[in-house]
Amino acid sequence: MTDLLPFIEGLPKAELHVHHVGSASPRIVSELAARHPDSKVPLDPGALAEYFTFTDFAHFVEVYLSVVDLVRTPDDVRLLTFEVARDMARQNIRYAELTVTPFSSTRRGIPEQGFMEAIEDARKAAETELGVLLRWCFDIPGEAGLDAAEETARLAVDLRPEGLVSFGLGGPEIGVPRPQFKPYFDRAIAAGLRSVPHAGETTGPQTVWDALNDLRAERIGHGTSAPQDPELLAYLAEHRIPLEVCPTSNIATRAVATLDEHPVREMVAAGVLVTVNSDDPPMFGTDLNNEYAVAARLLELDERGVAALAKNAVEASFLDPSGKARIAGEIDAYTEQWLAK
Repeated sequence: MTDLLPFIEGLPKAELHVHHVGSASPRIVSELAARHPDSKVPLDPGALAEYFTFTDFAHFVEVYLSVVDLVRTPDDVRLLTFEVARDMARQNIRYAELTVTPFSSTRRGIPEQGFMEAIEDARKAAETELGVLLRWCFDIPGEAGLDAAEETARLAVDLRPEGLVSFGLGGPEIGVPRPQFKPYFDRAIAAGLRSVPHAGETTGPQTVWDALNDLRAERIGHGTSAPQDPELLAYLAEHRIPLEVCPTSNIATRAVATLDEHPVREMVAAGVLVTVNSDDPPMFGTDLNNEYAVAARLLELDERGVAALAKNAVEASFLDPSGKARIAGEIDAYTEQWLAK
């Protein structure tokens, strides 16, 4: 795994499953915490590692929401968004579909128009100054119920920012059935947004079926339990419905016991289009480069195999055809240059 790290670090990449607030590095979190000293989040970046040690998925959600509470003004939103893009640029991430939960910010008093302007200003600056293309997935925080779904759908459809491409559903799965969100996904899809709900992370394959049948999912966030149902795996493979796989996240939230038990091998063996992602990287002590290294070890890949995995993310993205061709070409050119050394 270590031998491939230099290759992975320089490899042009796309990322499809990464959360806005969950991408706040200790550096960013410390800056936000300093702005809002009433928060319980530690100011010291070193203390954040211990703070970000989770006992289970419910504890992760609790800690995640405490970081959400640090984002209180449009200026906080803009800072967070641009600095996340800066961290992406350091990893040679060329394109990312960042999952944004506007409800978490607007219900805390951030004006909705100010929120939209802040993320769009950061998006344009990231492209101009850092060479990182950002697009948005607005997701429903499932634990907040149907009021949150209604608000998220309204913000996505009525105030749709230029960079918005998809509509998602995150948060806990247990006790939050997917079918109840069908009307909101129907509205978003009718407005031209793509469906990318989380499903099958901490629950079984039926949750994935529900996301496919009720939410018309075009990609599945996580899908960790899909290999438990061979019929489901075959369906995903036949219909080229990608899985957004986040190995380290699955261990951190106890969705999978150990990395060696991660089901990504079964997914790939079944012919499913697998993409590699970091989910909430600083919170899980990882980044996209590390996730590629983990996947390379689990799947026993060489440089060409890792490059093919990177191209999966480009194929599964909602980038326009010319943009896909450009990044895929960068991946091929980089790989050939590397192997010719």
